[in-house]
Amino acid sequence: MEQAGIDQPQSARRWTSASWVKRMSPLGDQHHHVEALEVVSDLLLGIGEGSPPDAFFSSLCEAICRLAAMRRAILFRYDPVRRRVRAVGAHNLEIERFSDLFVTVDSVPIARQALAEDRVLEVVGAKDFDIPESLRELLDGLLIVCTPMAAAGRYVGVVFSERDPAYPEISADERHLLWTLGKAIAMASVARRAAAYGERNRQLQHRIDLAREIHEGVIQRLFGVSLVLSGEELLDQESQQRCAEEVHAALGELRAALQRPLGRSSPPTAVTFFEELDRLRGMHPDLEIALEGQRSEVPAQLEALSQSILVEAVRNAIKHADARRVEVRLAAGEEAFTLDIRNECKAGADAAAGIAARGGIGLRLATLEALQHGAVLEYGECAPGIWQVRLVAPTA
Repeated sequence: MEQAGIDQPQSARRWTSASWVKRMSPLGDQHHHVEALEVVSDLLLGIGEGSPPDAFFSSLCEAICRLAAMRRAILFRYDPVRRRVRAVGAHNLEIERFSDLFVTVDSVPIARQALAEDRVLEVVGAKDFDIPESLRELLDGLLIVCTPMAAAGRYVGVVFSERDPAYPEISADERHLLWTLGKAIAMASVARRAAAYGERNRQLQHRIDLAREIHEGVIQRLFGVSLVLSGEELLDQESQQRCAEEVHAALGELRAALQRPLGRSSPPTAVTFFEELDRLRGMHPDLEIALEGQRSEVPAQLEALSQSILVEAVRNAIKHADARRVEVRLAAGEEAFTLDIRNECKAGADAAAGIAARGGIGLRLATLEALQHGAVLEYGECAPGIWQVRLVAPTA
């Protein structure tokens, strides 16, 4: 695969000739479908250590081009790390041109229709695409095929490919092949998310084990000491020493237990706080998200936590307060970092932002996570009609 910067295995190179398109258009029988699986397998086997990050999805785009007589293809999927839909693979296209493209199912109607109807669709040109004019002109007059990637009731993404002009008609067999490939890619993404859920279950099990450990260790030690101290007779020196040792041991076990993270942790992020701020502005054009004061950098160890709090605060401002403006302030000193987020709300502490004074579940979880960083998260009505979420964390 010259596109991905890695060598092709010999079995993959044998399909690069023009005879491949002739043999596979249209795909006519099960034998050809088996050959299609061989092509995909050969391409994926060429991916190894040192391959570029987009090698996997770019290989799938190349397979789609070979198997369905497409000239070029690009794959868009939701990236949970960056929290946006982005191009993650391409064939015969410079993916860098699409790296900063902000798209949703609303900005590309054919993508919404393909996902909703779960079928492969075609469109000529991109007149109704909400994309930069330069890209729209690039696609003018081209037959664009949209393959949905949906599985288990979830929309994962889409593959856009350009049909080779030599084969204007898309056969039913080719359409089914594209639909199947879309399903396979979607299932792989869902399986990856399932693995993440499994990790969360393991974290929950760790907490259950922690509670059991405290009960069987600390509680039992202290219970034994309490029984000895509740006796009527005075303790001799040896018994007093034994009680002191048990109490010190219990304190040591409890101290070690309390150093473990008890709350959930934000998933790792590959974007900066300011990139996440721009993403939220793009998602909520009717909400003014203003960065007030001096622009201060967020400490690397606090990026995930700060972004998580920002997302939760903006969500609450929209959902509960129907806010039109959110103000964000950052302050980074030698000893402490402060994130301050404010928005208008209904006056009265109990009704602030439509949330009870104790805060919603999202803010309470963020409070536990902040404690793991030695930080403090405050939220509430700081002034009549003003709701505030404030994080103060040590920078050391």
